[in-house]
Amino acid sequence: MAQPTYADAELILKLYDARREAEIRKARQWWTGTFWPESADDIVKVMRSLGSPENAWLRQVLGYWSMASSFVSHGVLNEDLFFEPSFSGEMFFIYAKVEPFLKELREKLQNPMLLANIEKLVHSQKGQERYKVISNNVENLRKARVESMAKAV
Repeated sequence: MAQPTYADAELILKLYDARREAEIRKARQWWTGTFWPESADDIVKVMRSLGSPENAWLRQVLGYWSMASSFVSHGVLNEDLFFEPSFSGEMFFIYAKVEPFLKELREKLQNPMLLANIEKLVHSQKGQERYKVISNNVENLRKARVESMAKAV
């Protein structure tokens, strides 16, 4: 395990600062609180709604985590520092919302590399145990949302 460097810490802080920008905060809130896709088509619909806030939010957050994970995949950023829950927990949460539909999504968008860097990290030796816990939590939240919506009707 390589020791994190000052440069790694600086990059993490820059990535953290980017997450604090007002519009990406809205995007992150939408992803974590509002957007609960139930199919690949739900995601494709947003991706094809060019000019909508939801389209921008979807692209901002997926782009952010794809870029950040690429830094780790290519050895630019220390993996252990990246995997700190206070930094990358959101990435696992968002990926868990998309993964059930990822194969179909890649086919529909004709993009076999969609979220490839995120997928690589999430299913890596260091990420897989954490992903198992978070994906289970996301599935429980998804079920609770469905039950809550059914009761409200």
